[in-house]
Amino acid sequence: MRKYELTVLIRPDLESDIEAPISKVRDIVKKAGGEIKKEDNWGKKKLAYKIRKEDFAIYVYMDIILPADAPLKIRNTLNITEEVLRYLLVLADEKTQKLADEDKKSAEDIEE
Repeated sequence: MRKYELTVLIRPDLESDIEAPISKVRDIVKKAGGEIKKEDNWGKKKLAYKIRKEDFAIYVYMDIILPADAPLKIRNTLNITEEVLRYLLVLADEKTQKLADEDKKSAEDIEE
């Protein structure tokens, strides 16, 4: 099992009921045998260029753990998912992850 980062751009017209498309993405990850460690909704943002005639998208970021065959399954499913404009599924960088964990721990130590 390896750590991945998944960023999904969801159609902006689904903003009123954003939980439905996000739960659909969660189900796709879980059906592929993955586990979601962290999820962060970045909100609605303007795109640098139009995607499927849309100027805005809702960004959702997830830290996930996947088995070896899962990334292909997830990519194939997200490619045909109507709610998703674009996605980016990349292997998490271990060095960056360690630095983020250390920063978080030092911030917690300072607060105490």
